[in-house]
Amino acid sequence: FTRFWLISVLYGAWWAYDWDSPRNGGRKINMIRNLVVWRYMKDYFPITLVKTADLDPTKNYLFGFHPHGVLVAGAFINFCTEATGFSKMFRGLSPHLMLLDLWFRAPFFRDYVMSGGLVASDKESAGNILRKPGGGNVLTIVIGGAREALEARPGAFTLLLANRKGFVRQALQHGASLVPVFSFGENELFDQVENPPGSWLRSTQELLQRFMGVSLPLFHARGIFQYSFGLLPYRKPIFTVVGKPIPVEKNPNPSQEEVDELHQLYMAELSKLFEDHKLKYNVPEDKHLSFV
Repeated sequence: FTRFWLISVLYGAWWAYDWDSPRNGGRKINMIRNLVVWRYMKDYFPITLVKTADLDPTKNYLFGFHPHGVLVAGAFINFCTEATGFSKMFRGLSPHLMLLDLWFRAPFFRDYVMSGGLVASDKESAGNILRKPGGGNVLTIVIGGAREALEARPGAFTLLLANRKGFVRQALQHGASLVPVFSFGENELFDQVENPPGSWLRSTQELLQRFMGVSLPLFHARGIFQYSFGLLPYRKPIFTVVGKPIPVEKNPNPSQEEVDELHQLYMAELSKLFEDHKLKYNVPEDKHLSFV
């Protein structure tokens, strides 16, 4: 209804034509991934990517990222930008990060997030990346999802993983090696209003999460010119540790027993990754991962 109506018409036509791109591997733009603003964001916390094993660039990998935190800052900076040097550290691998479908329904924003390597969060999207011939693809899934953000607070190590097995089935169906990833410091960025399970606040948040797809944690941290209250995250270091790959043999129709067995192995490897590195990143010795 303005003289700029043609822009809307042209973008609408492009949107219809490009509708399936978020499910077909997205559309990364290296210039966007290398913007200097991401280095400033990385240095704010700061964020460090830690490699513990070499990854064969002729294979495809499924990274399980933990924990979600409030911002998922570690996953975004490490896998959607080159601020921490992913492509130099893991040569020959192309990273992707899954994002809720609803964000790809926003005009222009969808194109922006795809430029960093973000793709739609569904089975079709995962399969399109993990089955690519020749290997060299990394699909990162934040396993705990939006609901896990409700557990994000300093000192918390509770992961929504015990009953989340869809990613394991995807790995089996496509023969993609599973790689546990733990981001130390991810939960230290914000305080959160107490919302224990069963409280009216948690029940309301979980109800909204089921209907909207996104959780609404009541978080707070610091301001721009003061440190007592605000919505800016605390300047706490984040160390995203990429574990060693778990070899997975391709099985297009895995049984539930096979899924359960690999899921147990994954949880054991994730726990070992955490225990091996926690003292180095200032986690008390008596702290352990809890799976719910």
